[in-house]
Amino acid sequence: MCGFTGFIGEVNEPSVVLEKMMNQIIHRGPDSGGQFVEGEAALGFRRLSIIDLEKGSQPLYNEDQSLVLIFNGEIYNFQIIRDDLIEKGHIFKTDTDSEILLHGYEEYGTDLVKKLRGMFAFVIWDRNKQTLFAARDHFGIKPFYYGQMNGTLFFGSEIKSFLPHPHFVKALNKEALKPYLTFQYPVLKETFFKGIFKLPAAHYMTYAKGKLSIERYWEPEFNPEERPLETIVEEIDDVVRESVHAHTIADVKVGSFLSSGVDSSYVASVLRPDKTFTVGFSAENFSEIDNAAELSKELGIENVNEILDPDECFNDLNKIQYMMDEPHSNPSIVPLYYLARLARQHVTVVLSGEGADELFGGYDLYSDTPNQKKFKGLPGPVKALANIGAAIMPNSKIGQFVKRVNAPVEETFIGQARIFEEDEAAHILKKDYLNAPTVKDIVSPIYQKANGHDDVTKKQLLDLNLWLVDDILLKADKMSMAHSIELRVPLLDREVMDVAATVPTRYRVNEQNSKFAFRKAANNALPEAWANRKKIGFPVPIRHWLRDEKYVSRVRNAFNSEVAAEFFDQQKILQLLEEHVTGTQNNQRKIWSIYMFLVWYNEYFVNEHRYDVISEKYVTV
Repeated sequence: MCGFTGFIGEVNEPSVVLEKMMNQIIHRGPDSGGQFVEGEAALGFRRLSIIDLEKGSQPLYNEDQSLVLIFNGEIYNFQIIRDDLIEKGHIFKTDTDSEILLHGYEEYGTDLVKKLRGMFAFVIWDRNKQTLFAARDHFGIKPFYYGQMNGTLFFGSEIKSFLPHPHFVKALNKEALKPYLTFQYPVLKETFFKGIFKLPAAHYMTYAKGKLSIERYWEPEFNPEERPLETIVEEIDDVVRESVHAHTIADVKVGSFLSSGVDSSYVASVLRPDKTFTVGFSAENFSEIDNAAELSKELGIENVNEILDPDECFNDLNKIQYMMDEPHSNPSIVPLYYLARLARQHVTVVLSGEGADELFGGYDLYSDTPNQKKFKGLPGPVKALANIGAAIMPNSKIGQFVKRVNAPVEETFIGQARIFEEDEAAHILKKDYLNAPTVKDIVSPIYQKANGHDDVTKKQLLDLNLWLVDDILLKADKMSMAHSIELRVPLLDREVMDVAATVPTRYRVNEQNSKFAFRKAANNALPEAWANRKKIGFPVPIRHWLRDEKYVSRVRNAFNSEVAAEFFDQQKILQLLEEHVTGTQNNQRKIWSIYMFLVWYNEYFVNEHRYDVISEKYVTV
């Protein structure tokens, strides 16, 4: 696992500029660094050594050195592709998975990306043609940012790497704030930095003579096939075991994150690493350590765990938001940051359970709520009366409930988080921040592609394109790389997706359980109690923190600040805080989302950061 950054464009002392950019992401690759600087092209690489520890440094070159590569990720089928390329006459200098990208691009052109199985973001510079080819993996496991400013193309693993370049103009994208308040994560293709974009998952990019072109090369699809449940379960178990095995390729120690949920438990039980890692809070119902330790003991594995200190968590929020590049208010980022720190003390690679919910139907929101089920089961005349009442009182609780039940999924489901309704966000924002894409603008293109599928599948496809990429995977990458540890997600794999795509909807979500067939498969490796556990996620006691004056005072000061006055109606956001503190409303997620944005903004637009080579720390200047 590594990080890269670079640019195409003329600048004074390009090597010096590139070194400063590379230092911004040294946490992604503390083992070594490498540069390619020639003409307008500057490619920089930071390495965390995983495979071929001696020869795997980058940039890498093909035989005649006409192509230059920088690459972040792992290709799990590289040996198969390598054998094919050797048969076709290509000569390899290393045993790395990285080198197959160079020879593969020579042999297959842009079709290379369709052959890859893994997590990746990479750039190939053609020195003869003066063209660039870049790509991001099928699911968006690895990040890729780019932008054009002042005649320069920027590209890299993290936005912060662009900051030292003299052509980079740091400006807030005012359109990003309003959607963030609803989704809780940076949902737009254009980031919070004006002019800087995310290369979407399953897309590749070409750049020649100042012109940029972006194309999609793969699309997640569901095509259910009828067959016995026992066959489906066997297929899932086989592909999970094969994928976990493929994801263990490394020349360093491999461990596993472990919660009390079925996903990470399944991975750990198949992998059987020397160590699993778990963190939690001392507050009641905010720790999965006991369950994780119990399973580890049953599997004969050491569980390394840590109770987190709320004071340390609150004190480190600025570091966490800085490492995220963009504001992100999923509370689970906090324990994930410390979980990665804990694991890094013991291993360099760690496996985790992300992706199973989106592929196999694991979220509660994929099913109707108990009240929705009751309403839909009412006799026709009773429902008709309820509909009349809702029409008379559309803004009442009953009116809103009936409206949601009767509305199509395209109008009600936007993913696994909905913090502020659009009108609520508009109510607290200053005028300059109201001009933004609507929720409908964001979700409609995906729903249009999902037309004809059932509601469960539509929700899965929306999550695969939005929530998974920009919430789950983004925080997994940024928080693990903050501590120089490689996180792999074997349940989010092309081969696993091929099996998941064929599972009939009733074996994904039904009255008995979510991830129904997947849990049955997990039973082959796990005790039934673990295979059927409800999803908890990373529970974080922010509700309690935001009623503790030592933390509330910090939030209140932030809400009262001049920075907050730029974006928000301060009386209204302070009211949200006081309602929560007094217990009249539970506004924890709304307060947290506002506060995380303010913490992030201070890190990037008020404070200045650089990496100090001597102290080996990020410092505020």
